[in-house]
Amino acid sequence: MEKQLTINGQIRPWQEGMTVQDALDLMNYSFPMLVVKINDEVVLRADYGSTTIPNGAELLVIHLISGG
Repeated sequence: MEKQLTINGQIRPWQEGMTVQDALDLMNYSFPMLVVKINDEVVLRADYGSTTIPNGAELLVIHLISGG
């Protein structure tokens, strides 16, 4: 099986030990208000640096926008 993951519908390379923060950096996502799901499971912001992503995972990164 090829080592890859899907981030918001885009196929990207996967590496052993890759964390949520690594994936956000790969995609240049720096917006402070994000919701991240791995295979439909929400990941807490405090856990981005320690939560590893399995090979073949699907990540959904949602940018929250506030307004008035």
